[in-house]
Amino acid sequence: MAEHPPPDSLQNYGYRQELHRSLTFRDLLVYGLVFMVPIAPFGIFGSVFQGSGGMVALTYAIGMVAMMFTALSYAQMARAFPMSGSVYAYAGRGIAAPVGFLSGWMILLDYVLVPGLLYLIAGIAMNSLVPAVPVWLWLLGFVVLNTAVNYAGIQMTARVNKVMLLAELVVLAVFVGVGVIALAQGKGRGFDFTAVYNGGTFSWGLVFGAVSIAVLSFLGFDGISMLAEENKESAHAIGRSMVAALLLAGALFIVQTWLASLLVPDPDKLIDRGDPDGTAFYDAARVASGEWLATLTAAATAVAWGFANSLVAQAATSRLLYAMARDRQLPSFLARVHPRHRVPVNATLLTAAVSLVLGLYMNSRDDGVTLLSTLINFGAVTTFLVLHVSVVVHYLIRRRSRDYWRHLIAPAIGFAILAYVVFNADIAAQRLGFVWLGVGAAVLAGLLLTGRRPRLAVMETTDEPAATPPRDG
Repeated sequence: MAEHPPPDSLQNYGYRQELHRSLTFRDLLVYGLVFMVPIAPFGIFGSVFQGSGGMVALTYAIGMVAMMFTALSYAQMARAFPMSGSVYAYAGRGIAAPVGFLSGWMILLDYVLVPGLLYLIAGIAMNSLVPAVPVWLWLLGFVVLNTAVNYAGIQMTARVNKVMLLAELVVLAVFVGVGVIALAQGKGRGFDFTAVYNGGTFSWGLVFGAVSIAVLSFLGFDGISMLAEENKESAHAIGRSMVAALLLAGALFIVQTWLASLLVPDPDKLIDRGDPDGTAFYDAARVASGEWLATLTAAATAVAWGFANSLVAQAATSRLLYAMARDRQLPSFLARVHPRHRVPVNATLLTAAVSLVLGLYMNSRDDGVTLLSTLINFGAVTTFLVLHVSVVVHYLIRRRSRDYWRHLIAPAIGFAILAYVVFNADIAAQRLGFVWLGVGAAVLAGLLLTGRRPRLAVMETTDEPAATPPRDG
């Protein structure tokens, strides 16, 4: 009698195992933390502070709760479909292949633009520290370095991730320690909780508008799902690592932004005029302990965004392109896997090329960073909305699950929170995001009219008892 492949095997879905299964739960957790960047608020602190009326810690707390519902939905779909592609695969198999195509198209707005944004921010930051080296040269250097590491294989990427995560945590620990001592010595405005709640400025519309900016710091936990075919443990490790990464990063974000808000030299001015140069966090560090701490936090931001974060972003983007190309919904050359390194080599190189061109172009625009940030947020959040619908359709409707908390209530709460965030998002981001969606719909219509309806290898082949899955998050 022929043996059946294990439940997590790609054979159940009509695919061959091509990528190298070598990642453990710890590797996935580190990957997610590096992707989110434990010091991510350093770079956008001023924007969130202004947008929230100073209640920056509350904003990150709400953002963490909102993303937690999304992480729970990711965990459910990763268990049902343990493969690369994230929401593209989940919506395509959980709802319908055309919906998966549009979801993949929208998440491309997130994943393809993210590396370019990271390289640009890092290049600007490094140029401020070493003005003799132009932004474009820093950008080129980061692209080449990250591409070389990703080309060497996922194990090399995982090892670099661990080193970079440790370095970021050391810098964060230095800031927190020095910041607490400075506040105890009377610097800043002392300990208070206006960063958590300020009755004079509070409104739900204000806070959720700021959440739409803060969400950028949380993007990355979802990238763990892109490594499903390189995970050597059970599919449950994907969901657990997402939830763990989100909780750890959220706690770090809340602590560091609360301390920084107490050290801001002129809170009213920051709320009134904003932070056009992106230096508000470094100004707070300067109040705590002078120029050396301001320089350390600025340099750490540059390296974290330009190397560590963009390294994992490039890896995730290449896996999305690989998954869509494997299903013949993108050009087939993107599905080529390097025979020795076992990575999607053409997708990796294309991601690098697009990031370089995009970064250079946006560097020539005054609004380059803002435009990229808002578009990335819009693409991610709208895709997360489809993810929640996928959970309900796949489990509750198709498989008739009676686990109403995980398959109806939690997805519905997550959907409602994110819908409110989208409603309060930047108008320009809404317009450009819907234009991108319209282009995707036109491409899909062209595929349907020419008889090339999007199809996935195998739509339903497993006997997964989804009505009562194991309770692991």
